[in-house]
Amino acid sequence: MPTFSSYDGTELAYHLIGEGEPLICLPGGAMRASEYLGDYGGLSAHRQLVLLDHRGTGDSPEPAEVESYRCDRVVADVEALRAHLGLEKVDLLTHSAGANLGVLYMQRHPERVARIALITPGMRAVGIPVDEGSREAATSLRKDEPWYDEAIGAFRRDWTDVGSDEDAALAGPFWYGRWDEIAQEHHATRATQLNRDARAAHYAEGAFDPEATRAAIAGLEIPVLILIGELDFSPSPVLATRLGELFADGWVQLVVQPGAGHHPWLDDAAWFGGVVTRWLAES
Repeated sequence: MPTFSSYDGTELAYHLIGEGEPLICLPGGAMRASEYLGDYGGLSAHRQLVLLDHRGTGDSPEPAEVESYRCDRVVADVEALRAHLGLEKVDLLTHSAGANLGVLYMQRHPERVARIALITPGMRAVGIPVDEGSREAATSLRKDEPWYDEAIGAFRRDWTDVGSDEDAALAGPFWYGRWDEIAQEHHATRATQLNRDARAAHYAEGAFDPEATRAAIAGLEIPVLILIGELDFSPSPVLATRLGELFADGWVQLVVQPGAGHHPWLDDAAWFGGVVTRWLAES
């Protein structure tokens, strides 16, 4: 397991899967161990995946200062990883909350980003909330699923942070396009892979300045892929369209994966991998 020393001396771990040109992968959670990404549905057959374990997650130790978990400060970890790998520019593949980090890195170090993929992205960095209306519209698409009646109440409680661990488990189906054995096993790992204390600190006051971030990314001529699951609620395709409008004209590609949820590489690995590899090759 390779490691590198970040700006404050914290020794962080990363994992290499596959061979070829490096593709730095920033996990979500927020602050979830990169293990949940697997090999991104087979992307490691095309690129070498560099899976970062954020400080306090996976094989990376907790830092001396809890304030260093804050998203805008974790940007320095990504830059330290780039320097450690000896890369002039990087391709970034971000998932969920990891997209906030990727966008902040893009804002602070635009000269270091060759291209960036935002997979079912978190949008706190640009000030687009996942509001109740969009959540309800998205979850209503699942009303004919056999698990819906049991899961919807638990989902609503879990989303508003008044739910129990049991609610979080029952709400699991909404995060996936198919609630099959693979999805169930994947969801079951969340509790042990997520650092909840780090997550709270990651979103601490001062982590984001949406107005400044919007202004900074609007003029960047950097290829951006936004890939959304058709059935996802965080964000829904409608909200993802608003995100795409913030980037420079002609530099963003928005793709909706049919039948997919928040982890689209699990719902249809071939479809997901085909889109991402083509975009990486052609952008």
